[in-house]
Amino acid sequence: MRQQSLSSRLTYDRPILLSDITSRIADRAQTNTQQYGRRPYGVGLLIAGVDARGPHLFEFQPSGVTQEMVACGIGARSQMARTYLERNLDEFEGSSREELIKHALRALKESLSQDKELTVDNTSLGVSGVGENFHLYEGQDVAEYLETTFENKEQEGEQAGEGMEVDDS
Repeated sequence: MRQQSLSSRLTYDRPILLSDITSRIADRAQTNTQQYGRRPYGVGLLIAGVDARGPHLFEFQPSGVTQEMVACGIGARSQMARTYLERNLDEFEGSSREELIKHALRALKESLSQDKELTVDNTSLGVSGVGENFHLYEGQDVAEYLETTFENKEQEGEQAGEGMEVDDS
């Protein structure tokens, strides 16, 4: 990706579109599936970025298949995260950056097994936008996001249960 980006910058004096670079990588990966003795790529990834056409998110599969997505999760147990994202898809368009970050963390939490929690030790958060550089939050930098995201959810759950009475008989 870096070589293709640099080549476009030097040859045409402009950055390459994210869809073009993703397509080139997919073509290269797909070629490996057609030749005897060549192994397909063994890793899927999400390619996110902003180009002249706006923000994009592509899912890259080892077979060379790519799809542009609005929101996506990959990896083990990602189906739970995808389900969360699909249920809340309508809310994303009008959401602020903070709300989108909270949705991402909630989707990530959905993909964890029941006995695990998101903590500063097992969570990293990458944020980028139009006209700004990518920033990675790790360790204590992500603690504030974790606290505000799940503190509000716990309070909502407590308020929903306040009006309920339990009959022990």
